[in-house]
Amino acid sequence: MVHVLSSRVLVRPGDPEASRQFYGQSLGLAVYREFGTGPERGTVYFLGGGFLEVSGRSEAPPAQTLQLWMQVADCAAAHEEVSARGARVLRPPVREPWGLIEMWIADPDGHRIVLTEVPADHPLRYRP
Repeated sequence: MVHVLSSRVLVRPGDPEASRQFYGQSLGLAVYREFGTGPERGTVYFLGGGFLEVSGRSEAPPAQTLQLWMQVADCAAAHEEVSARGARVLRPPVREPWGLIEMWIADPDGHRIVLTEVPADHPLRYRP
């Protein structure tokens, strides 16, 4: 068995500065560490129990198979915050048939991000 000590999602943006602006300012993610210099320098953000690294540059369009899932305490408040900071909201918060409240946003490259709230009355909050 492989003993994983840490993990992170790597994003190679088309416009590194726009992506750092989005993840650091629009989403307000805290910086874990930074490395390198220049426009392709790396920035690693805290992502709840993991990390998100924005580094390098890619000319290729984003893979539609990559989507980020982020749990938030209050989806309505997150919607107000990210909207006020200029994030592109694809869909405002909606209570899904499975009981979670979800909203969808996109980063500058078009990577889709779902912000999810687990309501107080949802079964995920309780363990039998």
